[in-house]
Amino acid sequence: MSVLHLLGTAGEGGAETYFVDLVRALAQHGVSQACAIRPNPTRQAALQGAGVAVEPLPFGGLLDPLTKARAAAFARRQGTRVALAWMNRAARHTPAGPWARIGRLGGYYKLKYYRGFDHLVANTEDIADWVVGQGWPAGKVSYIPNFAAAPPDAAPVARASLDTPEGVPLLLSMGRLHDAKAHDVTLQALTEVPDAWLWVAGAGPLEDKLKSLAHGLGVHNRVRFLGWRTDASALYRAADLCVFPSRYEPLGNVVIQAWAHGLPVVAAASKGPASLIRDGDDGLLVPIDDAPALAAAIRRALAEPLLRAGLAHRGQARVEGQFSPAAVVGAWRTLFADHGLS
Repeated sequence: MSVLHLLGTAGEGGAETYFVDLVRALAQHGVSQACAIRPNPTRQAALQGAGVAVEPLPFGGLLDPLTKARAAAFARRQGTRVALAWMNRAARHTPAGPWARIGRLGGYYKLKYYRGFDHLVANTEDIADWVVGQGWPAGKVSYIPNFAAAPPDAAPVARASLDTPEGVPLLLSMGRLHDAKAHDVTLQALTEVPDAWLWVAGAGPLEDKLKSLAHGLGVHNRVRFLGWRTDASALYRAADLCVFPSRYEPLGNVVIQAWAHGLPVVAAASKGPASLIRDGDDGLLVPIDDAPALAAAIRRALAEPLLRAGLAHRGQARVEGQFSPAAVVGAWRTLFADHGLS
């Protein structure tokens, strides 16, 4: 008897990365699983490497007549007891059957796609409260956060490999190159931190626009656009400070990941980071869309080594207490057992 995960997106992003991380962690703890995913050879190889059966499916639009039927057939072959849908597209194609259907929500999704589901899981308490406020029974909504873990053997990326001098303050900004992530605000702030360099790790539709902005602001010689990376741990370990100025962020997984790697965080007070970070204790918060305030917080953190060390230490403690793989996997296993998975 197994859990069938369904993921209908083909691209790369934080949700897709965490999808693989959770499947691997559950596998390490003995949970039998299978995955129906939109074709992505890298993701398929990673899942199969964890011993998980994978079925590539189209997950097309409204006129896709095949995915739901093929997902149902795959579920029956795998002895599925719980079908777990990741995001709306997957939920739309999750078939009914002799299994419980659970939706995993990483944002304020359209709940129409989850009609008939047995349970919803939100990765923040605020999303869980919002779901209940939309009329879902409180007993059918759970809060299970994302976890973060730092591989003990991951060495930092060599700065020289990314044409970055040794000894300069190094900022790291992780996230899709999208307006919601506010990389433009970080570039503007960099003009007021003249000795710092910036690595931007992520891909997305604003790449050309952001590169042009860096040139226009005169900071392009201190910025490295890294594209999509699969070595996040090595990047976290190379940097001095994580900068996360998102305009819209339901959770802020980057914050948790930075904490796990002992990297202090400066973030905008969008909903997710503001609910995670205790300002001045385990991170620094600034107003959304406020480049001067972001620059001031960066300068403060870089100028005060003891502050950075304290923020990093208390952030790691938060991960160990609330966002460890063991705690999160335990919550998922309890939920699966409640829905018939022995």
